[in-house]
Amino acid sequence: QVQLVESGGGLVQAGGSGRLSCAASGRTFSTYAMGWFRQAPGKEREFVAAISKSGGSTYYADSVKGRFTISRDAAKNTVYLQMNSLKPEDTAVYYCAATRTSILKIAGRYDYWGQGTQVTVSS
Repeated sequence: QVQLVESGGGLVQAGGSGRLSCAASGRTFSTYAMGWFRQAPGKEREFVAAISKSGGSTYYADSVKGRFTISRDAAKNTVYLQMNSLKPEDTAVYYCAATRTSILKIAGRYDYWGQGTQVTVSS
């Protein structure tokens, strides 16, 4: 069992930056690939970024490529999402998730989810 707790959301002006954190419980953090998803009101949950178990590979949605960076710290059992050049369309609830599969862009393949953290980007 893995418990995930996100933090770092809030209100940011367009063009600004923010960093989300996701702390994972348990001793098996390194056996999970991690992902970030987001869901805006009235829209489906969408893939944002993912990182492999080792941290050696990262994947991004086209909409955030070049602006967002995902990373993980094995010693802290934490995954991060650094968000730069934020846009109003980035406004959403952001979720982190853990999976033991190598299919990282599909929400349904993730086993554990955090409660989500709201990110609001004002124009």
